Amino acid sequence: MGMNIYINNKLQELKESATLSETLVALNISSQKGIAIAINNNVIPKQDWDNYYLNENDQLTLIKATQGG
Repeated sequence: MGMNIYINNKLQELKESATLSETLVALNISSQKGIAIAINNNVIPKQDWDNYYLNENDQLTLIKATQGG
C-alpha cells in the first residue's frame, strides 16, 4: 500500500511506510552529510532517522548545507 508525503512542498509517493533513513536511500540521497530534516516543522535529530517512521501526508523540509562564501 502506497503512502504520500511532501518533500520541500513536492508530492512524493512511497511504496510503503518507511523510516526517514530508508526514504532518503529510496530517493537516492546517498550522502547524508550536511543535511538537516524537519518533519511537520519539527527538526528530527540525525540519530533518530533510523527509527523515525513517516506517516501519510507528512511534510518534510530537507535542507542541504552548502560551502562557499
